[in-house]
Amino acid sequence: MAAILVVDDDRKTVALIKLYLEHAGFEVLVAHDGEHALKLVGECTPDLLVLDLMLPELDGLDVCRALQAVNPLPVIMLTARTTEGDKLAGLECGADDYVTKPFSPRELVARVKAVLRRTRAGAGECGEIGAGELVVDLVHQEARLRGERLRLTPKEFNLLRILCGEPGRPFTRLALMERAFGYDYDGLERTVDVHIANLRRKIEADPAHPRYLVTVQGIGYKFSVVEEAV
Repeated sequence: MAAILVVDDDRKTVALIKLYLEHAGFEVLVAHDGEHALKLVGECTPDLLVLDLMLPELDGLDVCRALQAVNPLPVIMLTARTTEGDKLAGLECGADDYVTKPFSPRELVARVKAVLRRTRAGAGECGEIGAGELVVDLVHQEARLRGERLRLTPKEFNLLRILCGEPGRPFTRLALMERAFGYDYDGLERTVDVHIANLRRKIEADPAHPRYLVTVQGIGYKFSVVEEAV
């Protein structure tokens, strides 16, 4: 049974979401502020967070950033903010999906199931892929650079896994969205650029001149295997 942490200062909203998630078979934890949410993450390690953006004191973006820096978990942002800039801000801080208020509880449950499916994709794969000092461990679902574990969000890991799995092959943004985020993902192709930029900051010595995650003009991105100097 997957455990879902619902974080919202509106207690009626939390009660409604809890009711629908429990009916769908999930264990549900609740928090009404950011500090309590981070404490529960440390104590209980939920499988996914449904996180309101507009929280008192420590807001949803701050919670998401703090979470991804310590223990990256799948996050669905829940908010009344609907602009593209708001959505990109949530995705840039590590959110996996974005649901706007007012929302359908049934749709939210479907989104939770979809994100869990995507983040668990590849869990049965074996071995390691990568090049040089960068290794993607498919067994333990983690990536390492020079032996150090990288703090990647689930979406970042899926993107890296797919690109590393077929080195040299150019992927369109749409193909990356469908394979990394799922065919039922409802988002902007531009979000791929956001996640690639975040990945480059974590794995490239010089993100402005990437060695691994290379832009293919007019298409998208590919994983480049550069021969090591002898």
